[in-house]
Amino acid sequence: MERPSWDEYFMEVAELAARRSTCLRRNVGAVVVLDKRIIATGYNGAPRGIMHCEERGGCLRQKMEIPSGERHELCMALHAEQNAIIQAASMGQSIEGATIYVTHQPCVICAKMIINAGIRRIVVREGYPDQLSVDILAEAGIRTVLLGE
Repeated sequence: MERPSWDEYFMEVAELAARRSTCLRRNVGAVVVLDKRIIATGYNGAPRGIMHCEERGGCLRQKMEIPSGERHELCMALHAEQNAIIQAASMGQSIEGATIYVTHQPCVICAKMIINAGIRRIVVREGYPDQLSVDILAEAGIRTVLLGE
């Protein structure tokens, strides 16, 4: 068996985190890494004390036939990137200069959080239909790597 690269290793951790997701549409995991050390992890799901979509009888965005990549404010869940950034903050851990590994390209809301958190690099496994996110990350000088390219 071949030893994985650091990017492959941390992406596998993000994929494991995604297995905890409660989202009915897309399971996403994220890992924030600084100096080859895991600082925080996250997955998409309802906030603390809030029912998950499955318990609510389904996804609100699916019921409203909202296409993927649109109207994120109508989602009951926090995104994986948001949960990872919040987890680091709640532990008092700076993530300035970190890399975030995410199973899917961040949406524009998460992109703005990533920029202001000081994360300098994003590694993703799959794309996501949100061109504005791609554009603002590029404008902010944040390097995005599609793993496997």
